[in-house]
Amino acid sequence: MRAIPNILSIFRICLVPVFIVVFFLDGDDTKIYAVLLYALAAFTDFLDGFLARRLEASSKLGKFLDPFADKLMTVSALVCITIEEIIPIWAVIVTVVKEILMAIGGFIVRKKSVAEIPPSNLLGKTSTVFFFLVSAALMLFRDIPPNTAVFMISAAVALAFAALVGYFITYLNIMRKAKEESNETG
Repeated sequence: MRAIPNILSIFRICLVPVFIVVFFLDGDDTKIYAVLLYALAAFTDFLDGFLARRLEASSKLGKFLDPFADKLMTVSALVCITIEEIIPIWAVIVTVVKEILMAIGGFIVRKKSVAEIPPSNLLGKTSTVFFFLVSAALMLFRDIPPNTAVFMISAAVALAFAALVGYFITYLNIMRKAKEESNETG
């Protein structure tokens, strides 16, 4: 039972190439199927986190696999939407840079402190849901005017960066606390 969250994360990783293939298939309903695959990935993201907490099955592997699977699907969806020229390339670049900054921040906190990487907060979860909804809308509704599509993805990216700022504030507080504890014991 304790392996179920990791199995769900691996399943999500395996959904990524299926999503990409379905997204680019010809046919009237392919974008609907792509969004359904994306929704399935989002649901398994929620489910693996829920089960990991419920079953007390948190693991180092899961702490890597879960966010990796989430980011892989999100970036894949953005790349697909960009290839279809629905949104500009900068949205992918900015999102990838944001994810790299998050990874670097988490790595630094882990190396400089004994504290655990904090779990996603409400703003981070809201950002993820909003990003999913915007991406799904852009996939499904092909008649969205280009300026509106850019506005939508800009709002999603802005919310993601707000979450990034929130995480960095949390990271800085963890680092400050670790330094204070180190000074008190040293």
